[in-house]
Parts: sequence; structure tokens; C-alpha cells
Amino acid sequence: MSGTSLDGVDAAWIETDGETITGTGMATTLHYQETLRADLRLLLDLAPELAPDDPFLLDVERRLTEDHAIACAMIGQGADVIGFHGQTILHAPEKNFTWQIGDAALLAARTRCQVVYDFRSADVAAGGQGAPLVPLFHAALAQDLPKPLLIVNIGGVANITFLGPGGEIVACDTGPGNGPLDDFVFRHTGQAFDRDGALAAQGLVRQDHLAMLMAHPYFSLPPPKSLDRLTFSSLIAQATAGLSPKDGAATLAAFTVAGIAAAPIPEPPRRVLVSGGGRKNFEIMARLQKAFACPVDAVEAVGWDGDALEAQCFGFLAVRSLRGLPLSLPTTTGVPSPMPGGRLAHPGEPPRPAPPG
Repeated sequence: MSGTSLDGVDAAWIETDGETITGTGMATTLHYQETLRADLRLLLDLAPELAPDDPFLLDVERRLTEDHAIACAMIGQGADVIGFHGQTILHAPEKNFTWQIGDAALLAARTRCQVVYDFRSADVAAGGQGAPLVPLFHAALAQDLPKPLLIVNIGGVANITFLGPGGEIVACDTGPGNGPLDDFVFRHTGQAFDRDGALAAQGLVRQDHLAMLMAHPYFSLPPPKSLDRLTFSSLIAQATAGLSPKDGAATLAAFTVAGIAAAPIPEPPRRVLVSGGGRKNFEIMARLQKAFACPVDAVEAVGWDGDALEAQCFGFLAVRSLRGLPLSLPTTTGVPSPMPGGRLAHPGEPPRPAPPG
């Protein structure tokens, strides 16, 4: 899994039939070189105007895929199938469009393993949001935990999965995760992210600026709903203009939490579990605890690996794809009916030609 935080590739081994999880194995993260991370971030800005055969795009895609092959090799365990999410560079479900780059045939050739990819397109083509896709995995993982339970993932974008006591599953993207905070901190300090939330903890939340951010119409939409990483970019630029690095970081951390707390769910949860890089931001976690009248814990509190969950998820979804099982539901993406998805690449298929130059 290469998420919207653009920090690297998470790889994890999971044993599953696509319905139950019978084992997990080694997990690892291969951090991107700064040049690749910078080029991926640039692609987000260029994506609306890019052609699929753009030489720069194809070069970045090849480098991205090679890093995924290295991450798979780092796991050191054989696999029957690899779930390859790819890197989202543009997500516009309102236009029936979502774009994840990555050369599945090249990955299959490098790993000598069949690869399931393109998990979101079928859902979006059918009128769904194409995101989030983790809820069915969360439901399988949390089958023995008390309900109602709220699982929050804070990557570049934040999303929730609500699991009800009667088997209900409700999900949506809630708003920004770490993405805008990472970009703000990099512009002002040169650091890739706000480690431990230390910068935000020193600042003051500017309530008038936070109110401007929360006035975005996205927050009044009912779920299911989803976001592109850059959905709030222009508004955030306005709302943080003139703020000190400390106050800007504090306000953006509060924005992430406010979006999560504002997400409509059927009933208050008995517990909130947090995964993704945001669980390592102490300021975000402290604000989440104040926002909910129940315990808020990192997913490690129930024995899950918060760094590996999304990678495990796409292994789980790869098996569901092979079996023709749904990857999404009307209550998770808004698709009209439970929707299977994914495409299969075999090791014998030729990868895409190398870009010229």
C-alpha cells in the first residue's frame, strides 16, 4: 500500500480466504527516496492535465513499481497473490473517475507472483465513491470486538468505519488527515511532517480560521462520501495565510479532528480505535480523546499493527477479488449494490514499455 501520505510502501503478509483472517506475518515499510516522494507530490498537482502516456508520469510509475517489488522482497514470505493498490494521483468520483498509477504487469514480473490491482474503478464506474475500501477488512478484523466500534484511519486523508452491534457497516472519508499538515510543515520548516505533533502542541488553534475550514460544504454532505488529497488545498492556503508555523500546525491538527468528530454515525461508539500515521501525532490523539466520550486508543491496544493494516487490507481484498466477492457496499461507498472489483496480472504478461529518454 502506498497511501496519500506519500511516505513509502507498506507491505504485509496475511493469510485469509477473503472472509476471515487466519494469520498475519511479517510487515515492513520501504520509505521513498526524497526525489521519488517529491515527484509523486508533483504528480498530484499535474494529474488533472496529464496524459496517460506522459513520459514523466511513466518514469515515476516505473520507479514506484520497482519500490513495491523491493518491499515485497523485504517481506521474505511466499505469497499466492499480491494486492497492489498503486498510488492515487487523482480521485474525482463525481466525474466517475479515479486514477491509481502502478504497473501491475511489471510487479508481477519482478515478484513472479500474480497481482490483483485496480481495486476502485468498478465501484466508481457504477456510481460509487470508490473509497474507502477498508471497511470490509475492518469488519473481519474486528468480528470479536464489542460494538458499536469506530475505527479511524488517519493517512493523508482521514476515514472512518463504523461497525454496529447488528452487523451495520457505515464508512466515509471524514476530511483531511495528515496530508495538509505535512505540506504545511514542509513549506515552513523543511521537515517532512510534524513528528509526534510537537509543532502543533506549541501552537494555538485559531478558532476563526478553523471555522472557515469547517464551513466547506463537504462537511454537510451525508455519507458515503470521499475526497481527493488536495480537495481542501485552496481553502487551507487561505485559512493558514499569515499564521505562524506553530499556530498553523495546531489549527490543521484541530481541523483533522473536527472533521472526524463531525462525521455522522448511527450511534455513539463504545470505543474508538485509530490507525495510520495520525495515531503517532500526540496532539491529534489528545484532541480526539476530548472529542469522544469513550476511550480513544491506537489500534495496537487490541493487538493490531497500525502501520500494516492498509497493506494487510489489500491482501485481503485481493483474495476477495479472486473469489468474486464484493469489495464495497452501498453503505461504504454509495455503490448501488455490493460491488466486486479488481483486475488480475500474471507474471508472464509484458510490462509497459520504458518511457523515452
